[in-house]
Amino acid sequence: MILLKIVQSAESVHLKMQNSKKIKVFIIAGEVSGDVLGARIMAQMTDAEFVGVGGENMQKCGLKSLFPMGDLAVMGAIEVLAHARTLTKRIKQTVDAIIAERPDVVLTIDSPGFAKSVIKQIRKSPTGSELIARGLKFHHVVAPQVWAWRPGRAKKYARIFDKLYAFFEFEVPYFTKHGLETVAVGHPIADNLIGKYKSRKKQTEKIITLVPGSRMSEVKRLLPLMHDVIDMLSRNGYMGYRFVIPTVETTAEYIKQETSRWRVKPELVSASERYDIYAKTYIAIVASGTVSAELAMLHVPAIVVYKMNPITTWLVRQMINVRWVSLVNILLNCGVYPEFLGPAATATNVLDAVQQLTIPSKREKMINDLKSADKLWQLSDDGAGKLIADGIRK
Repeated sequence: MILLKIVQSAESVHLKMQNSKKIKVFIIAGEVSGDVLGARIMAQMTDAEFVGVGGENMQKCGLKSLFPMGDLAVMGAIEVLAHARTLTKRIKQTVDAIIAERPDVVLTIDSPGFAKSVIKQIRKSPTGSELIARGLKFHHVVAPQVWAWRPGRAKKYARIFDKLYAFFEFEVPYFTKHGLETVAVGHPIADNLIGKYKSRKKQTEKIITLVPGSRMSEVKRLLPLMHDVIDMLSRNGYMGYRFVIPTVETTAEYIKQETSRWRVKPELVSASERYDIYAKTYIAIVASGTVSAELAMLHVPAIVVYKMNPITTWLVRQMINVRWVSLVNILLNCGVYPEFLGPAATATNVLDAVQQLTIPSKREKMINDLKSADKLWQLSDDGAGKLIADGIRK
């Protein structure tokens, strides 16, 4: 009887030790928005051990990045080909690190091409197969926009990942029908923005904020357009305006060098200050992407522009099934933000749009439309970061 109690006690202690073991997460973020979300997830999981790839935000939470996150910030068919050697090297390096670290969960945030390449190689590896047999899971954040183009990706994701975190409820059925566990968590950016700047005071100065993108390829294509816009605005009576460009670590030095030669020099600020700048912005001129969603949540009038390699542009136009590229336009099914893409992205077109947004009635209409989208961005008071953290623990 005494021996039985000793055995039971030992088993209980062993079980408690197992349950108290820190979960190890190999986390991968390939761009600034993913780095921000990754940091929020890490902040919700102080009981976990993190290794992987990330930027300055995740590093502030204690992550030692395997290599610079900027190596993964590549977009577009031609651009990816140009960086193929670097990407191939980083894929192998990441696969080797995952196998060596033996995590409980691999969490990839956006950067789907890189994420899928890494996981496919792990699944094919004998050691990787052994880790999977022991319980290794693959979770991915950001559902591909299969409702916009290439719907076949939903089935492919179901073969690669074990769990998917989508931003919107309407996305879930596209993946669950293929057997992929999918959880809607709301847009992560909304956690920090919806309702936070409602009481901002009316600004006496008028700031025009320009965001040429977070990837170097985007910046090189859009910064000359931003220059022309500033030049034309200054020559058309907008000299009293303040021009500001928030910069990220991967492109800050390049932007600094280029803008130093401009006749009208914009003020450069760190990306960490961007929300304070956005909250004071009169009109924003921005690259298509996450920034347009941020501005929409803050109810900031904006104009969206984008340029890609002509071949990439042609390929996208053949496959896309939606009328707009800005998420707020897609969610509301109307052109709230003016969009100038490809050949239409000219300084003349942007200047015309800026002039329209100086008309009080048109500004007010746009702001009211942006406010109507608030309920579509945020699904829970807990926030996306916490919902994802909870999902990882299950």
